[in-house]
Amino acid sequence: MKIVYTDALVIGGGLAGLRAAIGLKRRGHEALVLSLVPAKRSHSAAAQGGMQASLANGVKGAGDNEDVHFQDTVRGSDWGADQDVVRMFVHMAPKAVRELAHWGVPWNRVREGDRQAIINGQIETLTEKAESHGRITARDFGGTQKWRTCYVSDGTGHSMLYNMSDQAIAREIPVHERVEAMRLIHDGSRCYGAIVRDLKSGELTAYVAKATCIATGGFGRIYRTSTNAVINEGMGAAIALETGVVALGNMEAIQFHPTAVFPAGILVTEGSRGDGGILLDADLHRFMPDYEPEKRELASRDVVSRRMEEHIAAGKGVQNRFGRHLWLDIRLLGRDHIRKNLREVNEICQYFLGIDPAESLIPVRPAQHYSMGGIRTDYRGESPTLKGLFACGEAACWDMHGFNRLGGNSVAETVVAGMIVGEYMADHCEDADNEIVVSTALVRDTLDAERAHLDQLIDGGGDENPVELMRDVQELMTEKVGIFRTGESLAEAVDGLQSLLRRSRNIGVAYRATGANPELVAAYRVSRMIKLALCVASGALARTESRGAHFRNDYPQRNDRDWLKRTLATWPEEQGDRPELSYEDLDIMQMELPPGWRGYGKSDHIPHPDTEKRETEIEALLATKPGADRFERQSLVLPFEQLLPERFRGRNERPGEPLS
Repeated sequence: MKIVYTDALVIGGGLAGLRAAIGLKRRGHEALVLSLVPAKRSHSAAAQGGMQASLANGVKGAGDNEDVHFQDTVRGSDWGADQDVVRMFVHMAPKAVRELAHWGVPWNRVREGDRQAIINGQIETLTEKAESHGRITARDFGGTQKWRTCYVSDGTGHSMLYNMSDQAIAREIPVHERVEAMRLIHDGSRCYGAIVRDLKSGELTAYVAKATCIATGGFGRIYRTSTNAVINEGMGAAIALETGVVALGNMEAIQFHPTAVFPAGILVTEGSRGDGGILLDADLHRFMPDYEPEKRELASRDVVSRRMEEHIAAGKGVQNRFGRHLWLDIRLLGRDHIRKNLREVNEICQYFLGIDPAESLIPVRPAQHYSMGGIRTDYRGESPTLKGLFACGEAACWDMHGFNRLGGNSVAETVVAGMIVGEYMADHCEDADNEIVVSTALVRDTLDAERAHLDQLIDGGGDENPVELMRDVQELMTEKVGIFRTGESLAEAVDGLQSLLRRSRNIGVAYRATGANPELVAAYRVSRMIKLALCVASGALARTESRGAHFRNDYPQRNDRDWLKRTLATWPEEQGDRPELSYEDLDIMQMELPPGWRGYGKSDHIPHPDTEKRETEIEALLATKPGADRFERQSLVLPFEQLLPERFRGRNERPGEPLS
């Protein structure tokens, strides 16, 4: 039995995982990163549009601060977010973007003087102040009151990931590539690391650590069409679920991005619309102002996606041999802007569509994009039910996104969560109470269990084809658990997935090599993906309301009275065929921003009786200090600084606002 020991084990080599490892190493702890692919090929590289941070540097960002970013994020979440965590996030985002600038990320910058911008389909002149010249600039994104999405043209994630990877290399943080975490080592109350498979040799190795962090991204590949990379199959969340004690939160909250290239599903950044691009129908009519006259194409993603699908259903889609779609028009931005600021979009259109987006319309339709759900953690990023297990990034339900994520908040979250979780993992490692004495028998038994599972797939004589099973999963999820949901379709999805899970226990592989074997990889992943899909479908079936990206045609109202709660899914029975669901109430009396209208979409919800009580309470609290500044007001309504690692508690400086 091969055992590797380290202080901290980070599973996932994207932005979140690497930043957590950097924080650990800075604190003097040995951190080891595991990655399915070379770190610089992680899915973080696919983020195009930018990262939100309230810098207020440009003329369209003037007056922005943490309060405005907080309001946008909470409203965007449709009040599903943990507001303590949102406060931590908006406080940290400016620090994160500045740290990245210090490390060398070439953020686009403000240029003084006049410049042309497309706003609401019209050319406008913006005049930037001389004192803002050279500061990090920002573009417009959906669901925001201010322009705060910092960007590197449309290759933001690529630039950030390469920079972060270089920082890890400079700090001599080992990254073991082409390996996959297969099973967590735990005793039901404490996590001790993971059993890891070498994808080339097939060798199983036990990695033992004081603290383990899962940062493996989302699980979009349970859908037929997804903007996610092929590696985003959710294995990090799946192995946590299979412990039987770790809960996954809000799995039914699945985001569909409005503008994916049709039919391939390749992302076209929200920056295309933020920079002035518009959506057109078969008649070349700009339809979004008809539905959302104020926000138009820049309402939140859940709203725009639903409006697009409704418009197609009304007979306004463009028919081609693959189905129906709508048009994204960025021609009005001009060739120079497209080549400089939307370079990847330009290349995608040329390589995959054979068109020039400066002259031609782009066929688009919503596709699965992001998973708001994941491993439920506390504000420190630690599982409340399995000590020593942390999670961050899209793999986690931290929970700052609630039921809908704003564009630009995900790539920001990867770095911010990595910064915070890395510090708390370091604290965990330094606490004498967290010293581990791990039984070699526990490690051996866990490794043997995983080896027996692999042997069963190779030699068990099963006759089910894993690739066919996966296609069936993707088809069910796409057709039954998509943008629009009903009780009938969800029940059919749950029944179908349960049947597929039972069939997955009789998988056979034709190629029986224990080393490099893609068929074997598909075989052991598919059952875990089905379990994740069941968590999504079961949670959606049980939630009889519409909230954010979860929309029920048979329950179209948001119901704060009965459903202001977070879904928790566990899998306590290894051979069970459905998750157990429980719920975590969101306490309005602890909220800074009680539930109300989002500012876009329909103003139609069933209120919670505590909303009015909390609003009255907040008014009374603020009345005790009538001349208070925003920091004093914050401490009265929702103090949060005590939740942050001490090194990150300092205030953010921005134009026109003193530090104290």
